Amino acid sequence: MVEAATRLYPLTGREFAGNGVNMRPLDGEHERISLRADDVAVAGLGAAIGLELPTKPGGVALADGLSALWLGPDEWLIMAEKGAGIEDKLNSVTTGLYSVVSINHRNMAILVYGANAVNALNGGCPRDLSLEAFPAGTCSRTIIGKAEVVLWRTDTHSFHVECWRSFSDYVWKFLVEAARCA
Repeated sequence: MVEAATRLYPLTGREFAGNGVNMRPLDGEHERISLRADDVAVAGLGAAIGLELPTKPGGVALADGLSALWLGPDEWLIMAEKGAGIEDKLNSVTTGLYSVVSINHRNMAILVYGANAVNALNGGCPRDLSLEAFPAGTCSRTIIGKAEVVLWRTDTHSFHVECWRSFSDYVWKFLVEAARCA
């Protein structure tokens, strides 16, 4: 009998706390979907998963453990609790043109929070992360160091950093060093 492969997460077991910054990986806690869609499909896709997809830069929509982050005029990152079946729900839509791609294997997330979280992130992110320019509930594709990330400010002092798993060790170490200097 062949056993199923166990997915290994590169940041498993890591935690950081110091200088007003806390970090922990969100290993395997989410389903992630890269959604691309034309204007005709957007309403139906949103209805299929029970939320209105955001259509403005930086927009985030939340409903029942589901998150939709606007990444571009026709692009969203959809995250849900593991086992939510979001991919099947999206693929049931029959109007418009769209693409649904599971990126569970590609992405990792790091939760960065605490009074100095913004200072640690600013150690490698060129984006203005002041509350006025990047309020809670806003997301953006940006960089940390030399790695592309999706940055989502979930609260005043909390950030969800989504990166490719192949860059996760680099992003983690970069943020730890930046936190030590924050």
